[in-house]
Amino acid sequence: MGHREDLLEGAKRCLLAKGFLRTTARDIVKESGTNLASIGYHYGSKDALLAQAYVEMVEGMSDAFEGGEPRGEPGSLERFTGVWANIIGTMRDPGSMWRLSMEIVAMGDQLPEVREHLARAQREGARGIVTLFHGGHEDEVTDEQVDTLGYFYLTLMMGLMAQWTFDPKSAPEAEQLAAGLRRVIEAAEGK
Repeated sequence: MGHREDLLEGAKRCLLAKGFLRTTARDIVKESGTNLASIGYHYGSKDALLAQAYVEMVEGMSDAFEGGEPRGEPGSLERFTGVWANIIGTMRDPGSMWRLSMEIVAMGDQLPEVREHLARAQREGARGIVTLFHGGHEDEVTDEQVDTLGYFYLTLMMGLMAQWTFDPKSAPEAEQLAAGLRRVIEAAEGK
């Protein structure tokens, strides 16, 4: 690996260990075995490096979300339940990155460069999450699907992250989410 990759891997470890705000450039250099000048040369700033590391960590979660072969037909309640069960499973893991996600959300306006970077990545995340629930490939997901289904699922995920971070004992399980969705569908159909 070169300095660029070493920095990225070191930044990922620092994010999980210390969070975004408490990670310093010196922490990343120490963890990656590189030097301070490498951060500016390869990423422009420590915050840009941390943002890129975070995005890659989120992208890496898609395998855990899928949990192997997806259960149920694309778009089915069984698939809905299975995917959420896998996502919730990652929230239970010690050292879960979901606490880090909540820290980054809470920082909001404090780091505009990071916010812009993550906002662009969020749209691609919305595109990717559609395929988890509905099958297919990301390049087949339309902008309309991203704007509706993708953001619907991301909104559910943000709520779950908040609940699991705040009080894991009372946070919902996948079956509860599916039962709630079933009730919403029944109410919309007038049943």
